[in-house]
Amino acid sequence: MTQILSPDSAAPTVATPPAAPPAAYGARRTLAILVVILTGQFMSVLDASIVNVAIPSIRQSLHTSGAGLQLIVAGYVIAYAVLLVTGARLGDRFTQRRMFIAGLALFTVASLACGLAWNEVSLIVFRFAQGVGAAAMVPQVMTLIQRNFTGNARAKALSVYSAILSGGMVAGQVFGGLIVNADLWGSSWRGVFLVNVPIGLVLLVLAPRILPQATQRFDRKLDLAGLTVLTVAVLTLVLPLVLGREMSWPLWSWISLGACVVAFTAFVLIERAVAARAGEPLFSHRVLAAPGLLLAAATLFVTMSTFGGWMFVMAIHLQSTLGYSAIHAGLVFLPMGTMFAIASLNWERIPNRWHPSMIPLGLVLGAASMAAAGALLRDGADVGPLVLVLLGACGVGNGLAFSPLMTRTLAKVPIQLAADASGIMVTNVQLGIVVGIAAFGALFLGLAGATTLSAANALGVTGIAEGVTLLVAAALSVRAAR
Repeated sequence: MTQILSPDSAAPTVATPPAAPPAAYGARRTLAILVVILTGQFMSVLDASIVNVAIPSIRQSLHTSGAGLQLIVAGYVIAYAVLLVTGARLGDRFTQRRMFIAGLALFTVASLACGLAWNEVSLIVFRFAQGVGAAAMVPQVMTLIQRNFTGNARAKALSVYSAILSGGMVAGQVFGGLIVNADLWGSSWRGVFLVNVPIGLVLLVLAPRILPQATQRFDRKLDLAGLTVLTVAVLTLVLPLVLGREMSWPLWSWISLGACVVAFTAFVLIERAVAARAGEPLFSHRVLAAPGLLLAAATLFVTMSTFGGWMFVMAIHLQSTLGYSAIHAGLVFLPMGTMFAIASLNWERIPNRWHPSMIPLGLVLGAASMAAAGALLRDGADVGPLVLVLLGACGVGNGLAFSPLMTRTLAKVPIQLAADASGIMVTNVQLGIVVGIAAFGALFLGLAGATTLSAANALGVTGIAEGVTLLVAAALSVRAAR
């Protein structure tokens, strides 16, 4: 046993020996570690979007309201986003191996409960539980990569990680359509949750045998005050956006939106006070001061707000407005997912001198493609070849922006700050998805009327609005990508 210094304190803490370097594992063991943790990561990201194509089936089966559907989709991401940094902190305290396995176990059990849910409320509650499990599991993935991979192997692992983080959302649409359409044993929408159970059980058998046991431990403090206020701030922002439209924007919804400004301000003040007394705030100043991290986090927040909102709105439009089956709707996203994966995994082949400008140009391409696709579908037209090409172009644009921005930013973060940095970055990604579903979902559902034409026009307006938002992300990324 040796003594080390806690990242944000001069006080010595007892630690286990650091993880063995990758070379000590051998190539097969290193690959096995990556497969296990990235499969867990993939499942968690998949569940943020796989439910989208099951929305019409859930609505019919559970007689769910529009607000209820948004909470079923966003509830998972709310818990996931708010608890991510705390999950990263717990990983440092109890080791990433233990927290990954604990989070995976909760995620698997909650997935089973979601598949067995009997009404709208129970499904929303179990979705929140899924999010808690994901928040315990996911931050450990980035930290394990940062601490167990070096050099070129680390860069490649980060690139695959980034591709999964965003590409999993698109894959969720496709897999969700396949699962709902298969309707195995009459499972219908329940299959999108139950599919996690066998995968989770296999990982629970493999993880204790494969993940490194001797990982560095820090006596990390938990910022419970910051966590509480951040939770209140997120809920006071999201709930009125989700529920306000269906309730004709009552007074409480406007009070709540005002309260969210107060809550976020209070969160900033609490974080400063925690740091001033040598505590460990959720968003540590040392982490936020890492080169380009703050701007990159803001860029990813805006990008994923647009991406998450587009996925949610398109899923409703394809099935409810155009009457597509779940499998048909899922396959519409295949060009986007395929091109995103290709761009995400091959962007490093582009000369380094072009990388900074590649990121904003990719977002501009995504914005133009999204707005154009929305405009083509605004009159209730079917998805034709041109729309599919535009969706593919949108995938290329986002792939050339998201993965390199995430990889380049995290590669600059010192290893001792890896846990908090990964928590902050992924928190922004997930909060972006929550806000996108709530804001663009409210815009689309508010504009959509009883007719096919009015719903299609609502998609056109929403697509243009999301294109503008993505241009904001492009402007932010100009400096973040340097």
